[in-house]
Amino acid sequence: MGARVRTLLASVRQTVWMVGVLLRAGMIPLVRPDRYVRMIAVVRRGVTATTGIALAAARAPRRTALVDERGALTWAELDAGCDAFAVGLLSLTGGEPRTVAVLARNHRGFVHGLAGATRAGSDVLLLNTAFSGPQLRDVLVREQAAMVVYDQEFQGVVDLATDGLEVAEVVAWVDDTTALAGRTTVDTLVDQHTGERPGRPSRKGSVILLTSGTTGTPKGAKRGADGGAGALAAMFDRIPWRAEETVVVAAPMFHAWGFGQLAVAAATTCTVVTRRRFDPEATLALVEEHAATGLAVVPVMLERIIDLPDEVLDRSPCRSLRFATASGSRMRPDAVLAFMDRFGDVICNSYNATEAGLISTATPADLRVAPDTAGRPVRGTTVRLLDDDLREVPTGEVGRICVLSGSQFSGYTSGATKDFHGDYMVSGDVGRFDADGRLFVVGRDDDMIVSGGENVYPLEVEKTLDLHPEVHESAVIGVEDESFGQRLAAYVVLRPGAGVDVDGLKAHVKAQLAGYKVPRDVVLLDELPRNATGKVMKRLLPAATGPDLAGS
Repeated sequence: MGARVRTLLASVRQTVWMVGVLLRAGMIPLVRPDRYVRMIAVVRRGVTATTGIALAAARAPRRTALVDERGALTWAELDAGCDAFAVGLLSLTGGEPRTVAVLARNHRGFVHGLAGATRAGSDVLLLNTAFSGPQLRDVLVREQAAMVVYDQEFQGVVDLATDGLEVAEVVAWVDDTTALAGRTTVDTLVDQHTGERPGRPSRKGSVILLTSGTTGTPKGAKRGADGGAGALAAMFDRIPWRAEETVVVAAPMFHAWGFGQLAVAAATTCTVVTRRRFDPEATLALVEEHAATGLAVVPVMLERIIDLPDEVLDRSPCRSLRFATASGSRMRPDAVLAFMDRFGDVICNSYNATEAGLISTATPADLRVAPDTAGRPVRGTTVRLLDDDLREVPTGEVGRICVLSGSQFSGYTSGATKDFHGDYMVSGDVGRFDADGRLFVVGRDDDMIVSGGENVYPLEVEKTLDLHPEVHESAVIGVEDESFGQRLAAYVVLRPGAGVDVDGLKAHVKAQLAGYKVPRDVVLLDELPRNATGKVMKRLLPAATGPDLAGS
């Protein structure tokens, strides 16, 4: 059999598989002929990262699209609002602004700003709501933003960031109408232009997602409508999304994971229930009230939910819940098992990268066996683990995670890109495979600590500390040491009423890991510094001044 025939057969098999998965998810709908015509018309206008909203409106216009603290919108209403905002944006700026920044929490104004700007032909820069004024200014200048759409609570930060810049301002969420001082709002633009539709833009707008910035200034990664049906099928093959159901999206929509869940909900015409600020008890109540089948979170949210008192958890049994999908950082293994013990085997833990999209997903069955696994690579994605000489490492050994997929980004907005080995993108993470093909992310490549000539990955030590029954969470870093080059410093948050001391924590690690992996410094903290998506900001940890340090 020739190579061309084998390639053709592989393509046919992939297409048959993809169609089967999409049919099971309800992605290939049986609707009235006129709605098919509308859906085709939407695609002909140009496909972007937010086209799913218009497709959902064409498919199920009267179905509830979004429920936030202001109430509910149908897909037709949400779509019309996005069109109206696009027209208002063009009127306000006098043309197609190259980049529109959005600094907003989860609500309808975020969606109007996001989708409306792409319909106007603009790139949309999604901003971290935890930015300070100087951070925001740096990113706005670097990305050449012509407009910022923001929640009123961030007015002070925006004022600092835009001082002296020619940046149009539109308020997405208003807390106090008396403090608007004549500023334009998203609601005003939508009301003024309801029923209007923007013309076809001169270019396709992309979404610019910022990296987490845990080690410095976040980089902008531009993404269009990449991956397509194949990427959706790869997700649905592991996570049981089904069309026209209800999903609570608690993950911040400015983050790659939260934005992705919004996009998937639109693609499946699911109802999105959300609120501006995460509260574990309120989130469970939303699942219960709306009989949601899905919950989208970042890992720290899941941990805070399961850490609620039993009497609170008992009020929301969430029997409708079929999946709770998480990504963005590591999850505590004990929290994973405790959550599934209470709510059923529903957790799907995904390993994503802003630059590579979905890489692997752990199903509930995977997590029951290995609660700290990132699962197996999804279909259409190949993962290789390479050593320093670019050779694949044996099963069980740690190597650099390199990814080949159809969802890779096209580069950073600065013009830089990730490192590649051939067609494989270097993720920047290191990991290992077990004998069953499950991937375990060990840490960041640049996090590796060399202490006394031995290589140590902090994540391995963190996972070991977190297994102690009196430890709530931990973070481990390397600090300079005259004798060993570097030494390990552990920062530990204990559970209420814990009696373990520094020596007990060291003994716990020593009983399970090699001696050179035992932290020489242990610092007790009330909490770990985190960014808005729950990732620990290790560069903000206090200095460890010497071995055997304990404090809070």
